[in-house]
Amino acid sequence: MGEQHSVKFPQEVIDEYASLGVDLPSLFSAGHLGTRMGVQILEAAAERVVGTMPVEGNTQPYGLLHGGASAVLAETLGSVGAMLHGGPDKLAVGVDLNCTHHRGARSGLVTGVATPVHRGRSTATYEIVISDEQGKRVCSARLTCLLRDATPQTGSAGAAGAAG
Repeated sequence: MGEQHSVKFPQEVIDEYASLGVDLPSLFSAGHLGTRMGVQILEAAAERVVGTMPVEGNTQPYGLLHGGASAVLAETLGSVGAMLHGGPDKLAVGVDLNCTHHRGARSGLVTGVATPVHRGRSTATYEIVISDEQGKRVCSARLTCLLRDATPQTGSAGAAGAAG
């Protein structure tokens, strides 16, 4: 978990954010929760986000991967895709997450792949497929993010209370 992986970003994304002085790896990281859970983002583009998470340390009392851990991986990957789709002027805020757990995982790494279902001006929806090391589907998830302005307009209410 202590090893840092470099994330692959499309060159146009690197250039766009670099021109604004933004450090992409920190902006599109797994965040504090994802870091504690060992989430590693390996590839990130609006069209596809790939990440891994260890099963060890993220299990429920029966020794199986916790469904909430799968949800954290899914929301992390889908949110990164939505942020990349929205660009530097938008923030992605998760407003709906649905996870279906198909099988348990007891060890190794799980890999999540997020691909867009819908990418609009105000929302983005991603499907996230989480598989075990044998390529068997562990979880299917769908995340919808609200894309809100990164800097709220003066006097507007915004969606300040939304979680995600």
